[in-house]
Amino acid sequence: MPNFLSKLLSAGADKDLKEYQRITAHVNELEPRFSAMDDEELSGQTKLFRERIENGEALDDLLPEAFAAVREASRRTTGMRHFDVQIIGGIALHRGTIAEMKTGEGKTLVATLAVALNAIAGKGVHVVTVNDYLAARDAAWMGPVYRGMGLTVGVISPFMPEEERFAAYRCDITYGTNSEFGFD
Repeated sequence: MPNFLSKLLSAGADKDLKEYQRITAHVNELEPRFSAMDDEELSGQTKLFRERIENGEALDDLLPEAFAAVREASRRTTGMRHFDVQIIGGIALHRGTIAEMKTGEGKTLVATLAVALNAIAGKGVHVVTVNDYLAARDAAWMGPVYRGMGLTVGVISPFMPEEERFAAYRCDITYGTNSEFGFD
């Protein structure tokens, strides 16, 4: 009975995983193209992606290219290159599914993929953390990746002046806690 229940609850998961692996293979195929770009050309990809969105392309259509660009921006700015399993995690995050990762497996790095992709749409992305320390740390740690993509990053923290708070919200990506976002 437990085997049957487990198979029933995971029905379709294999199909999703195969699709995610196919997309990851495409991201890997694109890697040489993005690694050949200079820093200015790489950061200019966001503008090109935004033009494509304005012309009717969906974020899902841009996903492989955007992930390859973010991977390259991360490699250049932090020295960290997303592993294939982290690309799969980024796809899961973007699609709104649950991806369980243990401490040390790179959740903060994985998030850069989905966050940057969704920030390309120009509507602002909020990254919610559990405390102010993590919001500030993650924004500082991953900020170079986003800036390498031509995106802006802000942090909401308690007791910050109103004009700084408004400026943080105008960024492409805003880090903060649920209570700060909730009260605002």
